[in-house]
Amino acid sequence: MSIRHLERMFRPRSIAVFGASDRPGSVGRAVFSNLLECDFPGSIYPVNLHHREVAGRTVFRKAKDLPEVPDLGVICTPPITVPGIIENLGAVGTRAAVVITAGFDEASEVSGRDLESEMLEHAGRHGLRFLGPNCVGLMVPGSGLNASFAPGRPVPGRVAFVTQSGALATTVLDWAAEREIGFSSFVSLGNCLDVDIGDVIDYLGSDARTRSILLYMEALKDGRKFMSASRAASRNKPLVVVKSGRVPEGARAAASHTGALAGRDEVYAAAIRRAGALRVYGIEDLFRAAEFLARVRPHEGNRLAILTNGGGPGILATDELVLGGGQLAELDEATLDKLDKVLPHNWSRGNPVDIIGDAPAGRYIEALKILVASEEVDAVLVVHAPTALADSRTVAEELAPVAAAAPKPVFGCWLGGASAREAYEAFAAADLPGFLSPADAVAAFLALQEYRANQVALMETPSEMPTSAVMDPDSVTVIIERAHDEGRRWLSEVEAKCVLSSYGIPVVKTRQAGSPEEAATLATEIGFPVALKVISPDISHKSDVGGVVLDLESEHAVREAAEGIARRVAMHGNARLDGFSVQQMVRRAHSAELIVGASTDPVFGPVMLFGSGGTAVEVVGDTVVGLPPLNMSLARQMVDRTRVAKLLAGFRHRPAARIDLVCDVLVRAARLMTDLESVESIDINPLLADDDGVVALDARIELRPAEGGPRRRPAIAPYPTHLAESLPFGDGEITIRPIRPEDEPAHRDFFNSLEAEDVRFRFFGVIREPEHSQLARFTQIDYEREMAFIAVDDARRTLGVARIAKDSSGHRAEFAVVVRSDIKGRGLGRILLQKLIDHCRETGVREVVGQVLQRNTRMLGLAEDLGFRLGPIDEDGIREVVLDLAEGREDGG
Repeated sequence: MSIRHLERMFRPRSIAVFGASDRPGSVGRAVFSNLLECDFPGSIYPVNLHHREVAGRTVFRKAKDLPEVPDLGVICTPPITVPGIIENLGAVGTRAAVVITAGFDEASEVSGRDLESEMLEHAGRHGLRFLGPNCVGLMVPGSGLNASFAPGRPVPGRVAFVTQSGALATTVLDWAAEREIGFSSFVSLGNCLDVDIGDVIDYLGSDARTRSILLYMEALKDGRKFMSASRAASRNKPLVVVKSGRVPEGARAAASHTGALAGRDEVYAAAIRRAGALRVYGIEDLFRAAEFLARVRPHEGNRLAILTNGGGPGILATDELVLGGGQLAELDEATLDKLDKVLPHNWSRGNPVDIIGDAPAGRYIEALKILVASEEVDAVLVVHAPTALADSRTVAEELAPVAAAAPKPVFGCWLGGASAREAYEAFAAADLPGFLSPADAVAAFLALQEYRANQVALMETPSEMPTSAVMDPDSVTVIIERAHDEGRRWLSEVEAKCVLSSYGIPVVKTRQAGSPEEAATLATEIGFPVALKVISPDISHKSDVGGVVLDLESEHAVREAAEGIARRVAMHGNARLDGFSVQQMVRRAHSAELIVGASTDPVFGPVMLFGSGGTAVEVVGDTVVGLPPLNMSLARQMVDRTRVAKLLAGFRHRPAARIDLVCDVLVRAARLMTDLESVESIDINPLLADDDGVVALDARIELRPAEGGPRRRPAIAPYPTHLAESLPFGDGEITIRPIRPEDEPAHRDFFNSLEAEDVRFRFFGVIREPEHSQLARFTQIDYEREMAFIAVDDARRTLGVARIAKDSSGHRAEFAVVVRSDIKGRGLGRILLQKLIDHCRETGVREVVGQVLQRNTRMLGLAEDLGFRLGPIDEDGIREVVLDLAEGREDGG
């Protein structure tokens, strides 16, 4: 992840246009004209070998001829020339470029050179970042920057639009201009050869001019980079995504239920959800959602009241709400009585609140005040159809101040033609969302609920796991190595269950037999009844060949069943028979059959799957996917998104299943996938769940082929277990480990243990008890970008914390350390800071810096002891301390 030099790309002080031209119809002319017409305040230099003057300006031949080093180079020349221009720009000190040129594949084939590789090589050598190639360009309207060949002149705004489609870029610009929508930035990514989606989202996430980010995405190359940037950005501002390519193409892996069910679009949807972003399905939806999210006030709850002057529009809105899975607020008698006092006797006396067609603005206002004050209402949709007695504009103008001051979200739906547009604009002037149809209004409200749920999930504090079974990846090494040595892609069922057991997943007792006679003997040892299953590396689904026989009650029955399986396998082409698995027969009359699985996505790496299991799992189609690592909250969210969740909750005579243990299995299976890079997929199907617990009846584990190279890493950096260590401290022992989301309650107690002076030293001011959102940011960190080590004692108290946040290059990190006030002076701060320094050194950080108050003499002394250089005292009484980790490295970096 790096936004290095992107500031020069988005906020250049000078620009050189390579290929600038006066030739009609040329890209160089369009780009240069756009820059001139948008009144860019800095210097603009045309560069061209074949012109002396363009648009009345002197033309320069090469980068080295320019009177100054341009911050940004815009390249519109033929593909064969671009690598050389990148090299020349880098050599003179330019650090950002936009490559609009297309056609590199064809030009590389003709020239016999890999032109794109040459571009990357030259840019990398000089630290130059470039957008494109094959892009429309970059626009920052508020700065007068239009380095593109798009028509029109976009106006400044607070919305950033990022697109992978050049054709869509020009379409959206035209569409937005008609609707007077402005942009903080407009970015056409092109082929993402260097600067990609992750880089741009990362930059815009901290851009003060951008209130929300809209993204049109076709495909990703680096799932982790996207997730890291998106999760960080969406904590600060709305991120709304349109992902095209929803229909899967090509064959899916049929060898695994999970591989067949976890389709590419479902994985993208899970990633967007996990990032705390909102997915929509059209360009108008994209802007509508952004406007709504930016204007509507934060709230909790999803119960909507509909306030209307017409029964028909109210019913239409209700239909859209209920069919979309929304909730209509149920008004209690107290609220109805209050409305009775201000509304005509023939009002609807229910929700939708139909206040009759002759309703003036005053009637809307009185009803709205009552609704927003009602505990059973979370948001209000105002629907107005124009009448001769109350025109839409007047209603909107008089209602807007009341709606803007309301403690809950209020949004409008204005029906009709020109009058509806005027009412919409009146609401917009008060920074209130408005719509021109009930369907659009309700769709935006439902999108808001989804976005809010994603945001809550992003920062929800997970509970501890319900079981304490140890997860032991080392114990399965022998099993996996043996399978690799034998050239096997699939573990046997017995091996797979051993692996699951090593991760604390309950499995039914299973033994492997090499012959019908041995199967009968093992069945006697296990105890009847038993189930018998075929073991064959060539048979994906046992039941397809009659390879599963249940409820065997005797040795004779087992022997006969095994012989029958052997005959059926012999008829199944060249399938090998490696033996039989004999397992204890589990009879749990009220259990649900579930599937827990994992597969490897080419972009996002390991992907988890959960849903209704059994042999008809694909037919039933009740599955969801999620990205590991999982915790109990994330696992529960996966369960709750399935239909089988209602069955697990219990009904009539059927008691509720142990959903917590189902979630426990999901968390453990996710940990297995992130721990064991040689595992390609997992199928646990069925996993039985009832009020007694869970047990895996069948399991399949596929290994990654040795020749397949390393598996795609998880899209979200997993918990770094290997960094935990135990140390003696005082009269006992403490554990130093990375912080986890589950540490939030202990972190709150830790904060409350700090004296006021220690809080000032850490935060440079007085902070009351932090909100959940603040604590979530402290405990739910992205291990790719930052690190926080905590010291924990035997009572599971947090004694101290040391954290770093890396800059965009990953080479510089800022640290902070704080220790419980009642144990200061015992050396824990030194232990934590040294742990942090060692981690920085191991992960390539070159410089560790900190901001320390001059009055904090204890920290200044510790920093000096550990080799930090102390800077001067600034006007706020703060000293910067710096530790150079690059010194002494042979490679200098």
